[in-house]
Amino acid sequence: MKKTIALLTGGTTGEWVISIKSAATIAHNLDTDKFDVYKIMLTDLTWYHEPVDSMKIEVDRNDFSVTIKGRKITFDGVFIAIHGSPGEDGKLQGYFDMIGLPYTTCDALTSAVTMNKGYTKSIVQDIPNLFVAKSMQIFKNGKYSLAEIKDTLQFPYFVKPNNGGSSIGMSKVKNPYDLQSALDKAFKEDKQILIEEFIEGREFTVGVVKLDGKVTVLPATEVETAKEFFDFEAKYTPGVATETTPAPIRPETKKRVEEIATAIYMKLNCRGVVRIDFILTGDEEDFYFIEINTIPGQTATSFIPQQVAASGMKLNDFYTKLVKETIG
Repeated sequence: MKKTIALLTGGTTGEWVISIKSAATIAHNLDTDKFDVYKIMLTDLTWYHEPVDSMKIEVDRNDFSVTIKGRKITFDGVFIAIHGSPGEDGKLQGYFDMIGLPYTTCDALTSAVTMNKGYTKSIVQDIPNLFVAKSMQIFKNGKYSLAEIKDTLQFPYFVKPNNGGSSIGMSKVKNPYDLQSALDKAFKEDKQILIEEFIEGREFTVGVVKLDGKVTVLPATEVETAKEFFDFEAKYTPGVATETTPAPIRPETKKRVEEIATAIYMKLNCRGVVRIDFILTGDEEDFYFIEINTIPGQTATSFIPQQVAASGMKLNDFYTKLVKETIG
């Protein structure tokens, strides 16, 4: 029997544009023999479904249903494709938990905690063979001193909004004179900021997912860009970055990365598919944790679809297994 799935997209941050593209990829690859899919758009003002032959139909938030031509549609589960708030920070997960509707992502607590880069680092830093860069966390309305930051951390370093993704509001600071402007830029995006020492090395990202009851680490991707760092433009503008999947690393390094990525997934109590970003120093020496994305991009050129293909799996089968694992 077909399952009725709500594909939830949009959002309330600058990442909504990517969410729309992710939802398009997912919708195209969800098996129509197994699923009836209804795309639900979430904005600041409303949640709605828009059939091709009708006006916008508002979602009844009491039970997350829509009524189409007098017929009430309820869902077996929700495929959340919203990057940033409220899809990735636990807010929607809490709502769905309250009304008893299963979804494809990490639960509310894991989503909320992992949205905060500083808190996440505190949890994963004791994992064997995993390193984290020295950092400081400051708050917009709290007391902080530029002198203390400069005394505590060595230049260069990254200044990042603590909550958020796609490198929006992020800066690489090479000298003391640029610190305040970098803080101002980040504070426009968030009330908390993470200031982190720069780690020299190769940048990688790897998808991790539980399928058929087993945690699976997808082939890693190496990311190279001529820009200072892998920012929003580098992520979403064709030709700005070079992405190699599977990454050219030695077998023993691949094994170590898989062990660490699995440990991160388990320790953070993840569900569904996540993506972990890291730096590999020197001659494939130390694995430095950057961040985890609990709702990674699913656009046609995103890392997860690339890695699924490199693993030999069809995206259609991947999404079927993902829904089965998380929604049932």
